[in-house]
Amino acid sequence: MNETELRSEIAAERRELAELLGDLPAGEWDAPSLCEGWRIREVAAHITMAYRYSAPRVIFELVRSGGSFDRMLDRCARRDAASIPADDLHASLRDNTTHPWKPPGGGYAGALTHDVVHGLDMTIALGLERRVPERRLRVVLEGLASPKGLKYFGADLDGIELRADDMDWSFGSGAPVTGAAQDLAMVLCGRRLPAGRLSGEQSARFAAV
Repeated sequence: MNETELRSEIAAERRELAELLGDLPAGEWDAPSLCEGWRIREVAAHITMAYRYSAPRVIFELVRSGGSFDRMLDRCARRDAASIPADDLHASLRDNTTHPWKPPGGGYAGALTHDVVHGLDMTIALGLERRVPERRLRVVLEGLASPKGLKYFGADLDGIELRADDMDWSFGSGAPVTGAAQDLAMVLCGRRLPAGRLSGEQSARFAAV
């Protein structure tokens, strides 16, 4: 995809996620997500952080976190989830579908991957039947299966071949683990999936306990 196409897909992904969050019952904002230690509201706070924080504030928060980017993201997500009402988090996503944010070094492909992965953190955990379009998943899978993506997430895929059963995509070599492409994207991110979403003798390695 070129930049214009990527930005169009990012905006569409955010619109669709905003619609889902807008329909979410109040109690489900406190349900656990696939992102370990975060509820739905922490994930929503994290997704919208880029729209709510200026560059100087990000630097300030990074310094407060001892220079650890991951520690900063976790601390800010937890704090914002506790202090910002769900309606305001939803509005922040809804009102920023065309925001030009890009993750450092990730470009617009990285921004799309960020939104798709965290959207799936929420929808899979909630049992919502949402299918990410193949054109977006191909961008996401390309990035996650790259050396940079594999190093960042550190998923243990030793001796495993991931095989999508809904599109022409596979990765790795070894015992086949089969599932929907979007579920395999989450495996690449090191997420644990609900039982029954993957098949294969080694699929239990990637299932929630």
